[in-house]
Amino acid sequence: MEYVACSPLNLSTSQPTRTITIGNVRRLEKDYGKTVEKMTNPKIVAIMPAYNASKTLEQTFREIPPDSVHECIVVDDFSADSTVEVARKLGLRVFLHRENQGYGGNQKTCYVEALKTGADIVVMLHPDYQYDPKKIPDLVRPIVEDRADLVLGSRMAYAIVGGMPFYKRLCNRFLTWCENKVFGLQLSEYHTGFRAFRRSLLESTPFLLNSNDFIFDQEIVAQAVWFGARLEEISVPHRYFPEASTIGFGRSLRYGFGVLGLLATFLLNRKGLVTSRMFRPLHHAYAEVAESPSTPGPAS
Repeated sequence: MEYVACSPLNLSTSQPTRTITIGNVRRLEKDYGKTVEKMTNPKIVAIMPAYNASKTLEQTFREIPPDSVHECIVVDDFSADSTVEVARKLGLRVFLHRENQGYGGNQKTCYVEALKTGADIVVMLHPDYQYDPKKIPDLVRPIVEDRADLVLGSRMAYAIVGGMPFYKRLCNRFLTWCENKVFGLQLSEYHTGFRAFRRSLLESTPFLLNSNDFIFDQEIVAQAVWFGARLEEISVPHRYFPEASTIGFGRSLRYGFGVLGLLATFLLNRKGLVTSRMFRPLHHAYAEVAESPSTPGPAS
């Protein structure tokens, strides 16, 4: 019997539906990178998870290279300033949370709405002007050239020049070292807010189950690694200044322990000691039973 894999996030009618057999789910998880196809003229959508970004949103948007993205979406997480008004003045699509959902909750809305547009590549760019928007073409290139499914914009080559606080550099390098050991990769940073995703990765990743807090950033990376996605990184200039969003020492400490807890969960799942829903692909959630050609239709 055949089953048609269903994904709640397969939102574009132009995307082909995959047919799988029940015993094939694990293979799809681990061989994810082999199921993608090279892109031609992909639709690129930039998402901006915004919170009190009225002072920096316009400058961030103005520096996005012309013709590098087809659409820009702003999701405002119940800001107390004029973020929504600035975004509307710029002619951007704006979605407003009726109450604060948190950084992770903001990203969930961003990805869902970006997928609805039919985006082939989704670029996350913080609207606080910390990251250099002019690097978007470099960020998406590995996906366009079919070398990666997720690309991270690493700040570490510019950490000192960009003004990253010492304790953040120290924690970032330690956590990145831990993640490299667990994930079997050699990246210089995982904790960046400048990323590009292949559509099919977002469609098969159950990111809606993730935290609404800052740890969401690492949960979706862990899911990408679990499903066998290909990760690359590029170096990105950045800047720290008063208007750039950042979290204080206390929340940074809580975030760090959250990352270590996530890595422990990843290892326990890998050893088969626990089974977490966050590491089950969306198409595993349910399946439509394909009708046999010999099956008679309903009686008239």
